[in-house]
Amino acid sequence: MNQIKQYFKSTEGFADLPIRLGLGLVFVAHGSQKLFGWFGGYGLEGTGQWMDSIGLSPGYFMALAAGSMEFFGGLFILAGLLTRLSALGAAITMIVAIVSVHLENGFFLANNGYEFGLVLLLMAVTLMLRGSGEVSLDNKLFGSA
Repeated sequence: MNQIKQYFKSTEGFADLPIRLGLGLVFVAHGSQKLFGWFGGYGLEGTGQWMDSIGLSPGYFMALAAGSMEFFGGLFILAGLLTRLSALGAAITMIVAIVSVHLENGFFLANNGYEFGLVLLLMAVTLMLRGSGEVSLDNKLFGSA
């Protein structure tokens, strides 16, 4: 049990809180676009069709997987619960997005490049390495490092 507990321990301090809140909010918003069509999104059907069109098949399943990871993973990141695991899911999602959609467009966001995706990826990797911080459910349940 102590070995498992080590994965959920977190760094002390408040430095991770703004990273967690920012990443969590972005992922919840993007996931809700994919799953529910909120905030101008296309919902599962529309997102699934688009994913099929770019070669991520089956599109509906990929939309469900990405949307669920973003929405529910984002909620977990916001709460600081299972943060390292949720951040891993976020990082994988961003790698897929960067490689399959944005890389060919170059770096800058204005050209639909990977700039924003890279920032989200690095935020997720930071949380994977550091944990959720002092103000988190992980810290409440498992303590700090």
